[in-house]
Order: sequence, then C-alpha cells, then structure tokens
Amino acid sequence: MATISANAGTGGGADHPDTQASVIRQENSMQISIEIEGTTITATLEDSEAARDFASLLPLSLTLEDYAATEKISDLPKPLSTSGAPAGITPKIGDLAYYAPWGNLAIFHKDFRYSSGLVKLGTLDSGIELMRRPGSYKATIRKLER
Repeated sequence: MATISANAGTGGGADHPDTQASVIRQENSMQISIEIEGTTITATLEDSEAARDFASLLPLSLTLEDYAATEKISDLPKPLSTSGAPAGITPKIGDLAYYAPWGNLAIFHKDFRYSSGLVKLGTLDSGIELMRRPGSYKATIRKLER
C-alpha cells in the first residue's frame, strides 16, 4: 500500500537512516476503513499514543457532521490519550485528528489554521470528496487486517 522511495540527492537507499525510519513508521502504522453509505475509503493512522488509543475503540459507529465548512466531526465515546503529542497542529486536507478540548474526531476536507489541542491521528488515503458532501451521515470505522 505505502511505497518507499529513496530520498533523491541524499544518497538514500535501504540503508539510509531516513529510509530506515520510513520503513519503521510504515511497519508500525495501521490502516483503517471508513464506510459511509455503502462507500468505503481508507486511512492510515500515525504511530502515536493518541492514534493507538483511537484504534483501541474500533470498530466504531459514528455520525459525521459538518463543522465550519472545513471538517466533519463526531463525538468519541471516551477521551483519547494525548501523551507525547504536540500542543497543536496545522491540519491539512485529509488529516484525521482528535480535538482534545471537545473530545471529538475531526476529518479535514480543507486546510485550516494552527489549532491548539488538535492532535493528528492519521491521513485519508482516498475519499476526500466524500468528506466534502454536505450534511450528516453515519460512518463505521474499522481496522484493516494486513
């Protein structure tokens, strides 16, 4: 699914430290599926405490709702650990994040400004157009087996 390529100009290859770190991140990452009204898209979770805590909740059925014409949000059943997470992030299109002050999942379909309390959980692999559809809809999120 993920493709590893050597960093051009760094003399990178399988033995290059940057490439090795990329391999380790990919081996420790987890893919999830998000099913919405018969359409399934995938995302890759980060290798972080918050993302592992989120994965422990799966499978999960949620209602995704529009928020600020920028993201889809849904309440989570419990707060996630933010241990080791930065104070905030500047979310990009396709980012899955946890907004700690509200305890909700956020899936960004537009870039947004730096937000304190926002923790990146992962990134959509596909399906951003589905997140841009207006309105609320039911979603089921599951771990994908390797």
